[in-house]
Amino acid sequence: MSVPVVPAMAAAVHILRDEGVDVVFGCPGAAILPLYKAMEVDGRIAHLIVRHEAGAAHMADGWARTNGRVGVALATSGPGATNLVTGLYTAFADSVPMVCVTGQAVSGKLHQEAFQAVDITAVVRPVTKWAVQVKEAAQIPWAFREAFRVAREGRPGPVLVDIPLDVARREIRYDAGLDAPLPVRTAAPHPPRVEAALEMLLAAERPLVLAGGGVVLAEAAAELRALVERLRVPFQVTLMGKGVIEDDHELNMGTTGIQTSQRYANASFLESDFVLAVGARFGDRHTGEDLAVYRGRRTFVHVDVDPGQLGRVVEPDLGIVSDARLFLAALLEAAERRGVREGAGWRAWRERCRHLKGTLTRREDFAGVPVKAPRVYKEINEAFGEDTYFVTAIGLYQIWGGQHQRAHRPRHYQVCGQAGPLGWEVPAAIGVKTALRGMGRGATEVVGIVGDYGFQYTVEELAVAAQYDIPFVLIMLNNEYLGLIRQASVGYRMNYQVDVHYDERGTDNVALMAAYGCAGRRVETPEEIRPAVEWARKEAVATSRPVLVEIMIDREANTPHGSNIDSVREFEPLP
Repeated sequence: MSVPVVPAMAAAVHILRDEGVDVVFGCPGAAILPLYKAMEVDGRIAHLIVRHEAGAAHMADGWARTNGRVGVALATSGPGATNLVTGLYTAFADSVPMVCVTGQAVSGKLHQEAFQAVDITAVVRPVTKWAVQVKEAAQIPWAFREAFRVAREGRPGPVLVDIPLDVARREIRYDAGLDAPLPVRTAAPHPPRVEAALEMLLAAERPLVLAGGGVVLAEAAAELRALVERLRVPFQVTLMGKGVIEDDHELNMGTTGIQTSQRYANASFLESDFVLAVGARFGDRHTGEDLAVYRGRRTFVHVDVDPGQLGRVVEPDLGIVSDARLFLAALLEAAERRGVREGAGWRAWRERCRHLKGTLTRREDFAGVPVKAPRVYKEINEAFGEDTYFVTAIGLYQIWGGQHQRAHRPRHYQVCGQAGPLGWEVPAAIGVKTALRGMGRGATEVVGIVGDYGFQYTVEELAVAAQYDIPFVLIMLNNEYLGLIRQASVGYRMNYQVDVHYDERGTDNVALMAAYGCAGRRVETPEEIRPAVEWARKEAVATSRPVLVEIMIDREANTPHGSNIDSVREFEPLP
C-alpha cells in the first residue's frame, strides 16, 4: 500500500477538522505561515484575525467554555507566542480545554538567539498540561492528536504545540483514512467508595452538596439535579459552578465565600455538618483564610477527576477520584437501588435553609444618584432571559455579580475564576458568540459585564467583532477607579495610584466604541438603565456589532468583604 506524501501542515489542518474545530483565532506571522497556507488551501476552517494574541487565547477560551470542545489559538514566534501566556494561564486555572499552536524560528537557529526565537515550551510549561516542540515533521500527526487528547482527558486544560519553520515546511507520508482521534480515558468511581459516600450523606443531619466547575465541565447538570431532587438535599455551587442548576431552585443555597457569595449561603454552610463536594477545588475566595473556620466540625467527602486535588486544601474524610457525571449517576443509582428518598430529619434542615434564603438577603432597590451597583444587577436580572450568555472577569463588578446576578443554565454564566485577567470579557464574548453560531444558535444573546479599567486592556478586539459582524451587549460599571484595589488599599490606610479619573469626564468610552464602528450610551441615573439596555439589545441586532451601556456608579462603593466566611462585612444597608 502506498501512503500519500502531503505537506505536514495539511495533515495538521485535517486533524484540526477531525477533532471538531470549525474556527480558530489567531494572528499570522512569518514563522507560522505554512499552517496558514494549509488552512487557505483546505478552506474549511474559519479564522478570525485578532488584534493581539492574548485576544486569540481568550476567544478560544470563551468558545470552548460555550460548546465544551477544544478551542484553538494560533500565534507566530517570539512575542506572538509569549502574548498567549495569560490566556493559557486563564484556561489552565479554570480547566478549559484549548490547543495553542505557535510558529518557531528554524531549528538550526534556536541556539543562536535568532530573531524572535524563544523557548516558548519552557515559558508556558507551568500553565499548560503539556507543551511540546515538534522536532521531526513525521511526528506532527501524533503531536496534534496527543494535544487534543491531553486537553480533554481528566481535568481539562490547555496544551501548546510549537513548530519550527523548517519542520512546518516539510512533507510527510500521511493517510487521513488511517488516522483517528486518540481514546480519552474517563475515570469511573470505585463502587465501595460510592456506597461509603451515600452512607455518610444519609448519616448527616444538615448536609450540603457542593457543586463546582467540574460538574459543568463533565456535563453533569442533569445528574446533579436528579440526585438533589430525589434526596431533597440542599446544595450550593462554587463561583465556577454557578448556573449548573438555576439560582432560584428551592434547594439552591447559593455560593459560600468571602467575596462572590450570599449571606444565606455562608449562614447555611456554617450550620451544615456534612459537605459532599463534587468537582470543586476549594479556592481561597470560597474557603476564606482560616481553614479551621471553613472546616469546623463538618465531615467532607471530596470527589474530583484530578487526584491531585484531593487533600490539597481541605483533607477529606473520604476522597474519591472520578468523573463528576459518572459519580453522581452512580450515587443516584445506589440511592435508587436501596429505595432511599432522604435522610432522617432533613425536612427541618430544608425549612431552615429556606428561612435563611428568604431572610438573609442584600438590598438591590437603590434609587439614588450616583447609581449603586446592586441596582444594575437588579435591572440585568429583570431584562435578560434565561438563555442569555454572560461573561465577566475580575474586579468589584465580578463580586457584585456573584452576589446579585442570577444564573439559570450550565455554561451560561462564564467567569474567569482563578486567574482573573483584566480584559477577558470582550474577546471571550467574541468566542462565545462564535461558538453559538457554530451550534446553530447565533440569535442567542451574549452580554459582557465589564469594568472601566479592564475594558481598555483588550479594547482593540472590538475591531474583530466589527470586522466579522459579531454582536453582543457590553454593560460597563464605571467608577473611574481600580475599584477592587482601592477597596483593598483601605487596610493600608491609603488611596494611592488607583484613581483613573481625569479632566471633566474621564475616558470617553462611548467615543471609543464609535472609533471601532460600534455604538454606546452613558447612563447616570437608575431610571436610565433599563431603556439604555433595551436600546443596546436592539442596536446590537440592527448593526451586528457590540454595543456599550456605560453606567456611572458610586465611585467609592465597596462590596461585602471579609477574611473568613463567618466575618464578611456589609458596607451597604441591608433590607
